[in-house]
Amino acid sequence: MREFATAPDRSTRQVRVDGGALVSTLVHLWPYIWPADRADLKARVGFAAVLIFAAKLATITVPFTFKWATDALAGHGTAPIFANDWLAWAAATPVMMTLAYGGTRILMGALTQWRDGIFAKVAMHAVRRLAMLTFEHMHLLSLRFHLERKTGGLTRILERGRNAIETIVRMLLLQLLPTIVEVVLVGWVLLFHFDWRYLIIILLTVALYVGFTFYATEWRIGIRRKMNESDTDANVKAIDSLLNYETVKYFSAEEREAKRYDRSMARYEDASVKAYTSLAILNAGQAIVFTIGLAAAMVLCAIGIEHGTNTVGDFVMINAMMIQLYQPLNFMGLVYREIKQAVIDIELMFSILDRKPEIEDRPGALPLKVRTGIIRFDNVSFAYEPERAILKNVSFEVAAGHTVAIVGPTGAGKSTVSRLLFRFYDVTGGRILIDGQDIRDVTQNSLRAAIGMVPQDTVLFNDTIRYNIRYGQWDATNAEVEDAARLAQIDGFIRLAPKGYETEVGERGLKLSGGEKQRVAIARTILKAPPILLLDEATSALDSHTERDIQDALDRVSRNRTTLVIAHRLSTIVGADEILVLDQGSIVERGKHSELLASGGLYASMWNRQREAQMAREILAEVGEDGAAAPNRNPPGVPEADKEELVPAVDAAE
Repeated sequence: MREFATAPDRSTRQVRVDGGALVSTLVHLWPYIWPADRADLKARVGFAAVLIFAAKLATITVPFTFKWATDALAGHGTAPIFANDWLAWAAATPVMMTLAYGGTRILMGALTQWRDGIFAKVAMHAVRRLAMLTFEHMHLLSLRFHLERKTGGLTRILERGRNAIETIVRMLLLQLLPTIVEVVLVGWVLLFHFDWRYLIIILLTVALYVGFTFYATEWRIGIRRKMNESDTDANVKAIDSLLNYETVKYFSAEEREAKRYDRSMARYEDASVKAYTSLAILNAGQAIVFTIGLAAAMVLCAIGIEHGTNTVGDFVMINAMMIQLYQPLNFMGLVYREIKQAVIDIELMFSILDRKPEIEDRPGALPLKVRTGIIRFDNVSFAYEPERAILKNVSFEVAAGHTVAIVGPTGAGKSTVSRLLFRFYDVTGGRILIDGQDIRDVTQNSLRAAIGMVPQDTVLFNDTIRYNIRYGQWDATNAEVEDAARLAQIDGFIRLAPKGYETEVGERGLKLSGGEKQRVAIARTILKAPPILLLDEATSALDSHTERDIQDALDRVSRNRTTLVIAHRLSTIVGADEILVLDQGSIVERGKHSELLASGGLYASMWNRQREAQMAREILAEVGEDGAAAPNRNPPGVPEADKEELVPAVDAAE
């Protein structure tokens, strides 16, 4: 895949494409058709061009052999006169001329197919390079872009854009250029073999045909755009509904989702009918224009036969040549239509390529050098939107090998801290340092390689458990993968599955429970073995018994590593070296667990609330709604979000 490192410079890709920017699109695509770093592909393009001319010369010969065969049958013998008697006889023989006609048609077809085969690698390589470039660019775009995007619509845009690249590349050299060559050759033959009147008829026919095609295609552009928009909208709604399958079932909303999807499909149906109707009008108009031109040329030739200036072979020849011209003319209309439609399909893909990444490495950025792993937030401020500050002058330090926890109410800015540390966003004020190095001055790859992350909401790849664990360190051995799984307390579960580590986890890991997904995420972070750990409520999806096992594993893994914990369950961070309490973007309290409880502030209030909720749950478990034990129920008035926080809160308190 390294060859893609030599893709054209970004400046050559930032051509803004709209519905009429045909020339800009061709200029935009040329570096991929004629790649500077691939001499073999350039040779293929050159050879394909030679075959284009050879095929068209064979094509223009076909009507001549048809004429000679016809004249030979009529006894006129208008084939070329050869000095050799045998050749002259053969040329005047109807059978030989008929064989020559068949031979030239075979040669024409063979050269055309050879040309297509030679050029196929050029076209598909261009598709591959642009698809790869787009895929890489998608990963360079900021988290903000990916939070705002709609997956269904985006995949549809990329799919149509990839197909449009192939259409444009193939149409450019395999249809447009051969069509121009053939029209020029036909015009030249008619001028010198017949007279200027035939040339005028051909030129008028071509001009009217092309003009009608272009105007009709412009009319169809708006219809095609609406069809694409409705198609994308329907796809977005379908994927969004399927991704939320369980939510749809929870609320018995199948009928509502079906109606919502059907409304989008109705708009697509209406736009599609208009598109097909407009295509029928276009095709009918093209057929009428060409038929008038064909009839005019044949009438002129018939008059010549009556006056003895033309032969029956000429009549057959003009018919064959005009019919033969219809194909490239029809392709010219098709080329224009397809390229114009492809430009519409590709413009959104180009707009994604034109979108500059929000976070980029500075020129000359060096790799991060982690010596001890000290993290320092120095007067950091940040806002997703200028009018709403999320963090306000936040300063703290995580000493090497120590654990600092951040807690606070919802919306306090806890998760923003982790996103800034990973440099998914840049701070709007202050700076973040690791071992004295501003993270904006080092490469993003080296920064993220130094940090291990266990998120609260784990999303897995639709592959095997082994693949998802190995994602932490791609060159790890199977034994190392299994050791990491054992430390994360998931090895036993995996081995109970029929396929073991080769068990498929499903899309986004939906075949696994929340706790199992979380343990896979912990295992791959253990396998990564980074000097800095970032835990965003890493045990939030686990039961209290498993949580203690995982917490012990995380304690072992974080030993002698700098660890920053974003916590919701306060019980998980009672042993932290320092606890920071965030509220409305500012640190309002800091200290150890016992110190914060003694101060009676926000932290103590949060702790007591969790204890009270757990005590109420224990009482309800003993009594039950009807006097029977109901250990898994929440008492009335206890928020749903506290279900998972109650047990560990009491455990820690005791």
